[in-house]
Amino acid sequence: MSASQQTLARPFEAEGHGLHTGEAVRVALHPAEAGAGIAFRRVDLSGSPLIRAEPDSVRGVEWETALGAGEATVRTVEHVLAALHALEIDNVRIDLDGPELPAFDGSSRPWCDRLADAGRVEQDAPARTLVLHAPIHVESGGARYDVVPYDGYRVSGGIEFAHVVIGRQFASVEIEPERFREELAGARTFGLAAWGGELRARGLALGASPRNTLVVGDDGLEEGVKLRYPDEFVRHKLLDLVGDLALVGARLRCHVVAERPGHKGNIQVARRLKERLEGTHAAGLDIEKILEHLPHRYPMLLVDRVLEFEEGKRILGLKNVTINEPFFDGHFPGHPIMPGVLIVEALAQCGGLLLMNEIDDPSTKVVYFMSLDGVKFRRPVRPGDQLHLEVELLQFRRNICKIQGHARVDGQVAAEGTMMARIVDR
Repeated sequence: MSASQQTLARPFEAEGHGLHTGEAVRVALHPAEAGAGIAFRRVDLSGSPLIRAEPDSVRGVEWETALGAGEATVRTVEHVLAALHALEIDNVRIDLDGPELPAFDGSSRPWCDRLADAGRVEQDAPARTLVLHAPIHVESGGARYDVVPYDGYRVSGGIEFAHVVIGRQFASVEIEPERFREELAGARTFGLAAWGGELRARGLALGASPRNTLVVGDDGLEEGVKLRYPDEFVRHKLLDLVGDLALVGARLRCHVVAERPGHKGNIQVARRLKERLEGTHAAGLDIEKILEHLPHRYPMLLVDRVLEFEEGKRILGLKNVTINEPFFDGHFPGHPIMPGVLIVEALAQCGGLLLMNEIDDPSTKVVYFMSLDGVKFRRPVRPGDQLHLEVELLQFRRNICKIQGHARVDGQVAAEGTMMARIVDR
């Protein structure tokens, strides 16, 4: 891995047709100065508007990732972004004379080949890198993501389709230039033949053909079509994930584990990673501030630090579980396990910290929890574990609120549940 930012050694041009619009398009990729990042320029529009590749530019996540700025949009950016990110090319300007990038064969392999021919040059600036120190968890519809610290960048994921050709598939790939090109870049866009009519009626997949899409019919793949990987379908989903996470604008050091990933969930993860990169919620609260806001004291204070805080939305707290916890003396001798009720209490305390920011003069108030619903315990919590306590505010009205909490160890849920609470005078 290069420690410096990189750009193209020379520009290059390409042409093709968009997967969804079916429109012919010409593109030209140009070197860009250090710190410029990746940006698209619609040269066919007045003023040649620039669209930056970042989460705030996302305009659409239905069957593709589309970016926009003002009236200008650029569609299906994920395949070129995946190639640029995996090949560690940080700064590029992409000019195009239409609304959608060329599909080529429906994978990132043609982009990788063209980028390799153009070459890379190092620039006089350090590469922007995000090293993840605390897990991130995202759920979006039926998709689920756990992003955990890792010495490298790896994506893993699973999909399941009720079709004999696809079924249940899982893959895991280290994202570095050579392995990406060999193990992921060639995975092509796919779809079920049964989707075709509905997609075209919505103005999608108008450029789809056997040249750029693996079409799965009732009886299987079309005659003569061969898979590039036995699990090519899930690998394409991971390819899209790498492309969408390239919008973070940094080299990533984490392991992303996704179940049923899709563009909508991918972009939510990208936004969370971008927040970590920019430190927007990194300050949190230390133990002194926690003591100012919570009435709990030893041995019932169960939050050591607040890692992230989104006002009115969510909070991520940390509890370091040590063998010195007094409850381990009796729960259980010789087999120490943190009581489930105390894990729920730790979540409730994090919820209290989140709620105290919603009211005036919090020093005169206290949070009383009224009910618990759907509490489940998924795994034991033992000495040496770090308990990450994530609480989201679902509803807040007339000093009564509803929150949802997840306690995790190493990205795995230990306990979860929904709570109702009332804020009252002390």
